[in-house]
Amino acid sequence: MQKSVQKVIYKVPIFKKIKRINKIDGGITNQNFMVTDHENKHYFVRICKDIPEHLIRRENEINSSTAAAKIGVSPKIIYTNNKLIIFEFIKGKTLNEKEVKENLIEIIKLLKKVHTNIPKKIEGLPQIFWVFHVIRHYKNFLDKNNSKYKKILNELIDISEKIEKYSSPFDIVYGHNDLLAANFIKKNRKIYLVDWEYAGYNTPLFDLGGLSSNNNFNKKEDIIMLENYFDKKISNSLLSKYYCLKTASLLRETMWSMVAELISTIDFNYKDYTIQNLENFRKAFQKLNI
Repeated sequence: MQKSVQKVIYKVPIFKKIKRINKIDGGITNQNFMVTDHENKHYFVRICKDIPEHLIRRENEINSSTAAAKIGVSPKIIYTNNKLIIFEFIKGKTLNEKEVKENLIEIIKLLKKVHTNIPKKIEGLPQIFWVFHVIRHYKNFLDKNNSKYKKILNELIDISEKIEKYSSPFDIVYGHNDLLAANFIKKNRKIYLVDWEYAGYNTPLFDLGGLSSNNNFNKKEDIIMLENYFDKKISNSLLSKYYCLKTASLLRETMWSMVAELISTIDFNYKDYTIQNLENFRKAFQKLNI
C-alpha cells in the first residue's frame, strides 16, 4: 500500500485505533480497502476524487449512495472528506456473472425499487447520465488527447447518433448506470447494490442493457429480464429499443476504457478490456439492422 494512502486513512477522525488495512481487489476506477479498528469493526474505505474525464462528481456519488441506503438497497455512508468515502462494511458474497443470472429475479426487483424510489429520496443537484451525451463527451476527450483510437472515433459517433435517433423517445428513471456483477453483494438472502459514482437520470433500458451486456446474457435471459421488469409480454418495438440501448451500453463501456487507458493509474489491463468491448459492440450493432 502507498504510504500516502495509508496516511489519508490514519487521519480519519472516526478511527481511534486501526488494527489493520486490507486492500480490496477488483476495482477498476478507485482504490478500495477494508479497515478493521481496535474493536474488530470493519469499514469499507474508498480512496477517490472527482474524475471529470469520466463525468464523476463525488458529491453525486454521496447523494446517490445516501438515497440508496435510505431505501435499503445499499450500505450507509459513515464519513466523507475530499479524499475518501467510508461506508459500513457489508460482509457478504460479491456476485459473479453466473450468480447474477441465478439471482436475476431478485436483482430485477431491486432495480425496479431503485428506479422508482431513489428520486423520492435523493437530495442535492440531480445528475443526468444521458448515455449518448457521455459517448460524445468521451469522443471529444479522446480527440483532444490524441488517443490511438482517434481514427475510428467519427465512425463510433455516427453509429451512436444513429442508435439515438432510431430508438428515441425514452422513459426516464434514476439509474445506477454501472451494473457490473461486482457491484452486487449478497448477504444471506438480501442483495445490495454498491458503487453509485455513475448514477443519474437515464432510460431504464440502459440499466437493463448494461446488466445484460456486463453479464453476458443470452436472448432467453434478456426476455426473462424484460418481462419481469415490465410485467408484460415484450413487444417487438420495445425489444428493438432495448437492443439499441444494450448496444449503446457496450459502446459506452468501450469508450470508457479508451479514456481509462489514458488517465488511470489502477493496475488493470484496459487495453484488452477496450478490445473485448469494441468487438462485442460491433457484433451487437451488426444485429440491429438499422
